[in-house]
Amino acid sequence: MWVSKLTRPVLTIFLCISTVSANPVSRLENRADLEAFIDRQSDISIKGVLANIGPDGSKAPGVPAGVVVASPSRVDPDYWYTWTRDAALTYKALIERFVAGDTTLRSKIDQYVSAQARLQGVSNPSGSPESGGLGEPKFNVDLTAFTGPWGRPQRDGPPLRATALTIYANWLIANGARSQALNTVWPVIAKDLAYTVRYWNQTGYDLWEEVNGSSFFTLAASHRALVEGAALASKLGQTCNGCAAAAPQVLCFLQSFWTGSYVDSNINTNDGRTGKDANSLISSIHTFDPLANCTDATFQPCSSRALANHKAVVDSFRSKYEINRGIAQGQAVAVGRYSEDVYFSGNPWYLTTLAAAEQLYSAIYQWQKLGSVTITAVSLPFFRDILPSVAIGTYPSSSSTYTSLLNAVKTYADGFVAVVQKYTPADGALAEQYDKGTGVPRSAVHLTWSYAAFLTAIERRDAPAPPTWGEPTANTVPRVCTAPPSCNSRITFNARVTTVVGENVFVVGSLTQLGNWSPEAAVPLSAERYTSNDPLWFAAVSLPAETSFEYKYIKKTANGQVVWESDPNRRYTSSQGCDSSATVNDSWR
Repeated sequence: MWVSKLTRPVLTIFLCISTVSANPVSRLENRADLEAFIDRQSDISIKGVLANIGPDGSKAPGVPAGVVVASPSRVDPDYWYTWTRDAALTYKALIERFVAGDTTLRSKIDQYVSAQARLQGVSNPSGSPESGGLGEPKFNVDLTAFTGPWGRPQRDGPPLRATALTIYANWLIANGARSQALNTVWPVIAKDLAYTVRYWNQTGYDLWEEVNGSSFFTLAASHRALVEGAALASKLGQTCNGCAAAAPQVLCFLQSFWTGSYVDSNINTNDGRTGKDANSLISSIHTFDPLANCTDATFQPCSSRALANHKAVVDSFRSKYEINRGIAQGQAVAVGRYSEDVYFSGNPWYLTTLAAAEQLYSAIYQWQKLGSVTITAVSLPFFRDILPSVAIGTYPSSSSTYTSLLNAVKTYADGFVAVVQKYTPADGALAEQYDKGTGVPRSAVHLTWSYAAFLTAIERRDAPAPPTWGEPTANTVPRVCTAPPSCNSRITFNARVTTVVGENVFVVGSLTQLGNWSPEAAVPLSAERYTSNDPLWFAAVSLPAETSFEYKYIKKTANGQVVWESDPNRRYTSSQGCDSSATVNDSWR
């Protein structure tokens, strides 16, 4: 169903003051101190990442080779797991660093490939390897399935892993190791691409693992993976069934998230939020292509849409946190996930604050490559925050306004790093969050993703660009969005539930077709065949074929009370084959 709705090189810093700004942008007062912090924290961060990877990471004792532990924290919160998403983003950072010249990382990367190949074969609550299991978000650190309750499936892991390994495969091909790319790396990528082709148009949980719907981040990651995956397959003489056809349709769907002034990060869900979410900043930096123009369709970092969205997301936190009070418009503030966040009372995160910086550093790279900055009506509010007198137009690199604009954006971006500096403890340990009132580190300690986010932000600041993923030839939006062919099975739910007059029975579960666990959207069962000897309630529901899901039955009383059957959740895998059918027989518990 279509559901739209190393050694750091020196960066040249421009020092001219704008001649068009009526109110000069305030500069960072402690530039030398910031540079010293960046140098020190960069070293701490790469060591922090490696410490959380088995088998020899100092904070990952007993963890298998190539497995990334999210955090050594095992209590309040327990992050002693390996997340497919976190690991893929971490290894994308490591692989980009390797491609840029850090050859010490190759064995770690090869170990990651082997570990992921093993994980792809582990059956889990999201399904078997063939029925959706690649969408399982996290595993135990020993590479066994985590079977507890969780927001599943999460469909961003496979495309993110495919992207990280595609970068590596392309390097292998270019450096005389084509056989390794073909025989070892490609099989892992191929499975992830097949998953992405099959499931990109089905709902799932977002990267924060809270909202079940259509996620901007997941779709952006899927588009990139399909584009570069199709190109890699051609290079290796392999097939990527459906990749080339699906990619433009994913891009078409992505346009549905644009509201006209910002990205609504989760649609096709009733989450009660504005949609202003740092996942859109992370999407922009993930899909940054150094050869791209400032393309709105792919939300490139320098695009008018991405800049307007940057302002909307950052501004949503200006009055949200006590530590942001008194900071003027156009100056950097602490950034969280989304303003309605309540996890650990809702605090800013290191990685989201760094994402705000990284998008701007990437935009600067693109403007310098293009040799101009274009300001549109959409992006004008962003630019006027940092250079108040600027107007709509295109400013070539020979102009003083161009120089002033890059100066102002660079200062703004550095401000976000300075916020991280302010709230980083003396030992450089990066937790997940820092307190919205005091700035004290909160939640999981030594978060791998926080360290990786610091590394990628500073790499973009210092201007070494990651490899292109092919955006310039994959940014055309089809005139008409078309849905992929559906492949459904008809599942009949037979439930024996003794009820009284006025009670009704429903089935609810983890699929959109089963209401995404919402009692209000649950599927009603019929009592047409109910007798005192056989209290049968039933309903036939069309579900995606060969898909694992969880479900339960609920009663709704005459006065509207909802009664859930007891734990645990029931699990089932729909039948194989399009237009197939199956029946489940259950009794209320």
